[in-house]
Amino acid sequence: MALNLIKLCVGCDSVADLEEWIGQKLKEKKRRRQKPEHIHTTRMLPKRAGELIGGSLYWVIRGQVSCRETILDIRQTTGKDGIRRCQIVMDGKVVPVEPRPYRAFQGWRYYDGKDAPRDLSKAAKGVAKMPETMRRELRELGLL
Repeated sequence: MALNLIKLCVGCDSVADLEEWIGQKLKEKKRRRQKPEHIHTTRMLPKRAGELIGGSLYWVIRGQVSCRETILDIRQTTGKDGIRRCQIVMDGKVVPVEPRPYRAFQGWRYYDGKDAPRDLSKAAKGVAKMPETMRRELRELGLL
């Protein structure tokens, strides 16, 4: 079973914001005739990088694990400034998950497959069709 990452999604207030941002980035790459892949660049290379391929990056949005993307590759690169960085390459398909509270942190955390939240489509019937704000409020009230 692949390992997963948890990361804060800074600047997004909702899953829809993240989807829109990814869509804009992919559209811009296509316009520039670049390979349309979603890449999240971070300073440090995860120590367990090899275990992450095929796992997911779970995004924390406004204090809750809210969605995930499948990790396709981990690349090391050096920027124009000479600083080494890590590129986490993902499929760009955002999958909503059962909301789970998660406080702020720096860097990333690991999720074993058994500990990761279930996809929303596999949760209680009808939950995936609810607006995200309603799911968030129900989660905060302990009803979801």
